[in-house]
Amino acid sequence: MHNDAFQALNYASVFGKIYTKYSEIRAMDTSLIFFMYLLLVNIVAFSLMGADKRKAKRNERRISEKTLFTWAIIGGSVGSIAGMYFFRHKTKHPTFKIGLPFILLLQVFVFIRFLLPLYILT
Repeated sequence: MHNDAFQALNYASVFGKIYTKYSEIRAMDTSLIFFMYLLLVNIVAFSLMGADKRKAKRNERRISEKTLFTWAIIGGSVGSIAGMYFFRHKTKHPTFKIGLPFILLLQVFVFIRFLLPLYILT
């Protein structure tokens, strides 16, 4: 009887280690996917600022402000701000000068308040 209990505890210990390792791998996969998503969205947002600046110089049909803000809101605020100053585009527009940093601050707040605790607990 004592041997069976010991063996059950041993199995439980092994199962616990496997589950912990699986949780760590799953958390890494989620983090990597999240990072890759943010990287891609920021590259697109940065590129859109450059493309809109080029179109403005050539008097071509422009990328709408709604589109530029949408890409910032879905996670590309850093890329939008970087593109705005790198290409010197929309830097005199208060909606962009104030709006994009506000979106970034809001995203940082949401990450710290809601997402970071999920990463700390796993």
